[in-house]
Amino acid sequence: MDVRQRFITATGSSFFLSIEEGEVLEQYLKGLHWLDADEFIVNTEKPGEGNMNFVLRIQTQRRSFIIKQARPWVEKYPQLAAPIERIQTEAQFYSWVQQDEILKAYTPALIGSDLTNYVLVLEDLGNGADFSFVYQKRKDFTEADLDSLITFLQTLHQNAFTGHTKDSFPKNQALKVLNHEHIFDFPYRADNGMDLDSIQAGLLALAQPIYADQLLRQKITQLGELYLGEGNHLIHGDFYPGSWLKVNGEVKVIDPEFSYFGLAEFDLAVFLAHLKMAQSSPRLQQKVREQYQTPSSFDANLLDQFIGVEILRRLIGIAQLPLALTIEEKEQLIQEAISLLKK
Repeated sequence: MDVRQRFITATGSSFFLSIEEGEVLEQYLKGLHWLDADEFIVNTEKPGEGNMNFVLRIQTQRRSFIIKQARPWVEKYPQLAAPIERIQTEAQFYSWVQQDEILKAYTPALIGSDLTNYVLVLEDLGNGADFSFVYQKRKDFTEADLDSLITFLQTLHQNAFTGHTKDSFPKNQALKVLNHEHIFDFPYRADNGMDLDSIQAGLLALAQPIYADQLLRQKITQLGELYLGEGNHLIHGDFYPGSWLKVNGEVKVIDPEFSYFGLAEFDLAVFLAHLKMAQSSPRLQQKVREQYQTPSSFDANLLDQFIGVEILRRLIGIAQLPLALTIEEKEQLIQEAISLLKK
């Protein structure tokens, strides 16, 4: 029995949105008053390749918006079960950041939510593309792009969110446990079943010393325990190029379903790790380190260790990136990651 069938059997619910069922979709939207009585859908399309959730752009004769549904699986990897309540976390994140004028400018407005069916309706930011292009050679961030991303991240981490406390934000523990497996556990098991050489010849040989290094794996386990704990800062939780959009020359940030109150070091580490894997210039990487205003009690060594684990899990784990790297370049990155982890 696959993930979808198990969910239907356990809950009795099988309401899953579909791009093919336009009439059902229109009736659903009108039932929740997200479409006016005389408004109708003229087009539906995927705004991009979503990783975690089912996402559609809805175009009517008057406007367009984004509808997003969490399923009990990972949309990109349907064989992987995922906690469906993650959509509640995302809804709360968008609701909170709308209080702050800086954060509001970088994120889509939350138009509505149907948490019974795990659905959000969001502002359509417009046609754009994510930042995955930076993984290709001779592509890099502009100074302005980095300024925007730094501003968003430090504003998020240092925001007090008037009227709210961390205890009123979802713990998101089930999704953290899933993410923990793929960051801090699965990639480092020799018996994980991955055929790394089918990804790139020679990659398995690079992973073998990691599988055998018990001290390294112990350090990664310790970092994983920190990740599963709590912190004092609202973090995005997946702050990498796939969560950043460039729309009409402006940077936007989306997909905060992994957010929770955790360690600011983790968010910044993911940011910096992807700059390294994209082979961004050392000057731009240093710019991020210098310009980001660290919160109190920020641990620079912990930052580097999280950078190391993010690099390793992306190179030898299931969440592969469209990297234009030779096996020699990956070897160099792996060695750098190991050095950071052993600090």
